[in-house]
Amino acid sequence: MMRLRFATAAMTLACLSAVADAHAAAEYKIVTASERGTYIQIGRDLGKIIAPPADISLDALPSAGSTENVRRLRYEPGVKLALVQSDVYQAYLDLAAGGSREARDLIRPLRVVLPLYNEEIYFIVRADSNLNYVHEIRDAKISAGPIGSGTALTTTTLYRQMFGQAPSESRTTFQSNEDGLAKLVTDKSVDVVVIVAGQPAKVLLDMKPEARSLIRLLKVDPEHAATKAALKTYFPATVRAASYPNLISDDLPGIAVKAFLVTYDYNTAGTVGYLSGFARSLCTNFPKLQAEGHPKWREVKLEMPEVGRGWAYYGPTAKELTACLAGKPVAPAPRGCSQQERVLGLCK
Repeated sequence: MMRLRFATAAMTLACLSAVADAHAAAEYKIVTASERGTYIQIGRDLGKIIAPPADISLDALPSAGSTENVRRLRYEPGVKLALVQSDVYQAYLDLAAGGSREARDLIRPLRVVLPLYNEEIYFIVRADSNLNYVHEIRDAKISAGPIGSGTALTTTTLYRQMFGQAPSESRTTFQSNEDGLAKLVTDKSVDVVVIVAGQPAKVLLDMKPEARSLIRLLKVDPEHAATKAALKTYFPATVRAASYPNLISDDLPGIAVKAFLVTYDYNTAGTVGYLSGFARSLCTNFPKLQAEGHPKWREVKLEMPEVGRGWAYYGPTAKELTACLAGKPVAPAPRGCSQQERVLGLCK
């Protein structure tokens, strides 16, 4: 009998311990991009350095890119954060303003946590190509990235801004970076491969020195009319030779899109509390993030500048970041949920 009581007590303690452990950290997810891109490394840094002090277990998930991330953040359970390119976000806003109900429903409740960094847009051609500048790609066969990816939307949006029309359906293919590069140098069914990734981009960094005999990067002419049109939405950039020593010898003028950390407009007490704690941890541990995380973190400024037309910051995280940057204490947001919220299953 005593052994039975002891076993029962031990099981009870184990269950209580498991319950305590289950409540020790919220199980959240952040959607990023491909396994070989910069986004997933940024997401993993947030999960390793920023999330634990906020009692969050943050799992960085790969995805097809920003367009998919918007949808998954909106509808996939457990996804609380996403990395989204600025032009993708703006494209949804523009579609919503033009009457698309689906675009409006997707984008309306999304909020910016923090602007991050510029992501370089690479235009890659064969080494023997007669193209030298980005503004010369108008009639080229373009590999624009996978359907549903941020790269595909950036490619087509940038093309429309440069040339006043969408790229030709018959001369545009949608495939992965790797497949596009393979077709570029083997069957030559494409002339230009577009890759969007913060430097150093792994797919380019991992290339061997012999790659120079096969491919090269196009330059950007900031004075050309087509480039000036694109720079109304995009940003001037420099592709550094130090980032790709096996591919280029000198820095090249380039063009970039902005990356954002985005969430949903949550208002339940539990989620508000955890995301507020995440913002506090982001402010407190930002130096560690820059020292130990991906090199792109050193380009991020911990500030909240004005965001574009139709965009808005997430109120609870904006409050925490503003107060932290000003050195003012903020009362912790409540973690508990009301009985009614629990009954309705809203404490997520």
